Amino acid sequence: MFSILGIEFFAFVGFVFAAYAVVGNDALQTLGTFINSNRRLHWSILFAFAAFILIAVFTYGWITNGGDPSYGKLDNTKKYPVFEVEWYHAIPPLALLILTRFGLPVSTSFLVLSIFASLSGMQSMLIKSGIGYIAAFLTGLIGYALLAPTIERYFLRTKDSQHNPIWVVLQWVTTAYLWSVWLIQDFANIFVFLPRELSVTQSFAAMGVIVLMLAFTFANRGGPVQKILESKTAVTDIRSATIIDFIFATLLFIFSGNLEILGISKVPMSTTWVFLGLIAGREYAIATIDKIRTVGETTKIVAMDGAKALFGLFVSVVLAVGLPMLAQYMGG
Repeated sequence: MFSILGIEFFAFVGFVFAAYAVVGNDALQTLGTFINSNRRLHWSILFAFAAFILIAVFTYGWITNGGDPSYGKLDNTKKYPVFEVEWYHAIPPLALLILTRFGLPVSTSFLVLSIFASLSGMQSMLIKSGIGYIAAFLTGLIGYALLAPTIERYFLRTKDSQHNPIWVVLQWVTTAYLWSVWLIQDFANIFVFLPRELSVTQSFAAMGVIVLMLAFTFANRGGPVQKILESKTAVTDIRSATIIDFIFATLLFIFSGNLEILGISKVPMSTTWVFLGLIAGREYAIATIDKIRTVGETTKIVAMDGAKALFGLFVSVVLAVGLPMLAQYMGG
């Protein structure tokens, strides 16, 4: 089997699939509110901003971690063993790519990393992601129980003044914060296919592929998954979007494992679950206070999003268990 820039063919194919699927799927979480609330600007402007942040975070991680841009998320070889990438490892990101086209908010961490993880690695991801969902839900519920009667009502009454220069600057700064923290969390989902230490040439090539996929995502204004975000209350208001992004980014930073004082591991987690938990708590708080939707209607929306996320988890487990067995059977 031939290689590309010293990377085995199936590893390179899996990396390309993962780069596009992960960036396309997670545009909902990290850049969705940014895209939605800046529709008056050409997509290329928004893309250039996001690409600059991506290159900066990638370069910093590659330099400080000895050629590993995943920020040490894959260092634990007991949970994420290093082995030769086979054809079946490229199937999960391809499945993610297909599910993304149907607008399903599946967890990229589970779908992509599961087939590389040991049983303990899977358990660690699942536990950490479950705790992340609960923490995000409670944060959204309590936080917006305080914000909805005051700030959010004010935003609804003053939609015409949302593009005040101060709020525009705050949103762009907050987006940079969120996008950076998310990349640190989810680079592992993309770079699990590549060597743990990348050469300069491999690094530039990998970064170029991701930037290209990011450009396509922005040109499509987030793609089908974006419709899930658009169904939520007042997310197109720059001010509301800024608050959502700041809370989400702070949650991801806390769970990143970079704050050793908190004792949280660097094990990858599902940022999708954290995002859905935050949005679910927010929707319940707004429904019970402002009556924009009934609690029953909100429950249906939250349950539907949760069902889609659980479906993604089910698919990831089936692929992680079934594909190696299929490969072994085919190989006799």
